[in-house]
Amino acid sequence: MIRSMTAYTYHEIKKKWGSIIWEIRSINQRFLEININLPKQWRILEPSIQKRIRKCVIRGKIECNLYVNNIIQNNTFIINKILIQKLIKAANWIKLQNNEGIIDPLKILNWPGVLNTQNKNINNINLILMRTIDQSLNDLILNRENEGKSLKKLIEIRLYKIIKTINKIKIYIPEELKYQRERLLLKLQEASIQIDKNRFEQELIMMVHKTDIEEELDRLYIHVQEVLNILDKTEPVGRRLDFLMQELNRESNTITSKSININITTCAIELKVLIEQIREQIQNIE
Repeated sequence: MIRSMTAYTYHEIKKKWGSIIWEIRSINQRFLEININLPKQWRILEPSIQKRIRKCVIRGKIECNLYVNNIIQNNTFIINKILIQKLIKAANWIKLQNNEGIIDPLKILNWPGVLNTQNKNINNINLILMRTIDQSLNDLILNRENEGKSLKKLIEIRLYKIIKTINKIKIYIPEELKYQRERLLLKLQEASIQIDKNRFEQELIMMVHKTDIEEELDRLYIHVQEVLNILDKTEPVGRRLDFLMQELNRESNTITSKSININITTCAIELKVLIEQIREQIQNIE
């Protein structure tokens, strides 16, 4: 099943001690790019979260945001006594130099690293966070798959239109051959050139060879069938589809350049439009 790279999921969990919100957004990107934004206290979880994302996503730009609200603290204060002793010693030395000032205990407590807290709920919250990120990622993948189903339908509609256009061009080919024969004959008559039957047939064969598009039409049809087959695969197929779009576009360009029949030229332009529409849709496929 193909997946879109465009998806969004929002997952909120409410507990007695507060609430957790996971917000994950995915957009199209040539490779995999992951941006994770966590509150400072939970940044230690970033490597584990990134590993989980890489396990289920191959391509796309992923923005993963965590919001932790109204946490009821159940904290134990930890005082860094060694750091306090060093700060007091330094403050006393400064006081001796200036012979003035006092040591404010509150300012020492506010010094970075002096006073730390240990939340007794933190381990329980971490377990919930990791469990719920898995749920959120599952929702994201489901959304990508649902969007992929819609993309597949749109692409298939245009592929079948391409097949119809190929068949239409094949109907016009005998008409083009007749036109080339009459055109060559008229040129020879206008130039008052004596027509040698064998020479005439050789010239006609060369002209037909230069404008022959049967091979391009066959390759177009083969590429379309390959795209239809790939759309039914389960692994990521976006890059393969993108390559096939280049091949389809190359064949349609060749048909346009070779054709001297207005009907075939019109059909070739229609092919190019359909291929471009498919290419735009494929840019969102993982």
